[in-house]
Amino acid sequence: MAIFNKFIIIILPLLPKFFVKLFSNKYVAGDNFKQALNTVKKLNLDGQCATLDILGEHTVGENNAKTITEKYISLLKYIDSNNADCNLSIKPSHIGLDIDYKLTLTNYISIIKESEKFNNFIRLDMESSKATDSTIQLYKELRQQNENVGIVIQAYLKRSEEDILNLPDNSNIRVCKGIYNENEKISFKKYEDINKNFLRLIRRCFEKNFYVAIATHDIVLINSCLDLIKEYKVKTEMFEFQYLLGVPMDKSINKFKIKNYKIRSYVPFGEDWYDYSIRRIKENPKIGTYVLKNLFYK
Repeated sequence: MAIFNKFIIIILPLLPKFFVKLFSNKYVAGDNFKQALNTVKKLNLDGQCATLDILGEHTVGENNAKTITEKYISLLKYIDSNNADCNLSIKPSHIGLDIDYKLTLTNYISIIKESEKFNNFIRLDMESSKATDSTIQLYKELRQQNENVGIVIQAYLKRSEEDILNLPDNSNIRVCKGIYNENEKISFKKYEDINKNFLRLIRRCFEKNFYVAIATHDIVLINSCLDLIKEYKVKTEMFEFQYLLGVPMDKSINKFKIKNYKIRSYVPFGEDWYDYSIRRIKENPKIGTYVLKNLFYK
């Protein structure tokens, strides 16, 4: 089976898009607002919250960045009209960071002003280390205008503990492991080291009384975080557990529900589903095996 999984990764670039689409349906909530909100509604009915991410990054051209900003604004209106329990996660490079910092700040401000109307929440997604300083600065400037905004801190970066210590009071942070391939001088490479830093960051957040979105599928980490919640006697309204749409989490989700902990699914969608899907399948080729079995053995 391992050999077959490797074969799936090798042939991925050769597969037609319609075939890759079969794989992507597990990880991507469709191409448009309606399909995305249908997924969100199902999660809400199951007692879960959601955060929507319009797929895409590294936007080229000021007009394109503005168009995408307007799309996020329209999405906020659509979420409200559907009474969905759902916020937004937005990559800085998607709305202009590769073009101009001030442009990106202006676009975030436009989105956040719209989110204020609906009492919604916007999280700045974290990208590669090239954007870390700029993203943190964006967050700090936006926090001066509205506290209903959050950021992501990545456990594989060695700088992250210091970053957390320098964030504003009452910050809202998603802590995740991180997915980018960074230089070993600035990042932890070993599984054990990343996990140790992840828990270190969670401790710092609890100590600073930050709201924490604990974003991991690692059952070892999840159990350790549950221990920390108990140790620090953290109130349930000060944290949530997050997972990526399509990643098997049934056992953990049932555990969270029993404890009445908030659960949020990270839900990507949009026309740029192809590159995202290829990345997801490479990370977890077992999904390829699963889809093929269902195609040929029904």
